[in-house]
Amino acid sequence: MTEFDLHLGAQRLSALIAGTTDDDLTLPTPCPAYTVSDLIDHIGMTALAFGAAARKERSELNEVSPNRVPQPLAGDWRSRIAADFDVLADAWAAPGAWDGMTRIAGMDMPADEIGLVAAEEILVHSWDLARATGQSFDADPDLIVAARRMLGPGADPDTPRTDTVTFGAPHPVGDDASPLDQVIGLSGRDPAWTA
Repeated sequence: MTEFDLHLGAQRLSALIAGTTDDDLTLPTPCPAYTVSDLIDHIGMTALAFGAAARKERSELNEVSPNRVPQPLAGDWRSRIAADFDVLADAWAAPGAWDGMTRIAGMDMPADEIGLVAAEEILVHSWDLARATGQSFDADPDLIVAARRMLGPGADPDTPRTDTVTFGAPHPVGDDASPLDQVIGLSGRDPAWTA
């Protein structure tokens, strides 16, 4: 089992959220059903749910569907979500976080698999938000490795791509594509997507 440090990826995602303006919130994203506001709400719930999974907690956070209906952003969401990602990264760095079983989205799974999903969520949704808002994004190379490990075996070309899911059938990319673009293609996105 390989453990991945999520701190750098979490910090870069928090910086993208901090750089998102109120005017950006209604823009489309590479997730067809999500505006930027919807995507940030999903990202914020991801931080809470995956943090709880790392701590092996049992609460309503373990049951949240990844396809839940997005909620309006409230309060100081930029600072709150950044703090939640700090907590998530610390939780996955704690001894034993990647060991044993834990629970997410109503399913019990090996913790190391859920840790890979957390890494992939951070990486791919950072790319989504950067593309949607026109911000630059420097991907953590370790998270590219983790996301590829997570997406590669399950990249089924027959997976349906609908407006209600954030991941779908792999999008073909060339063999000479960058490692990040290869992962983005595996997630069902076109690396050339623009708003």
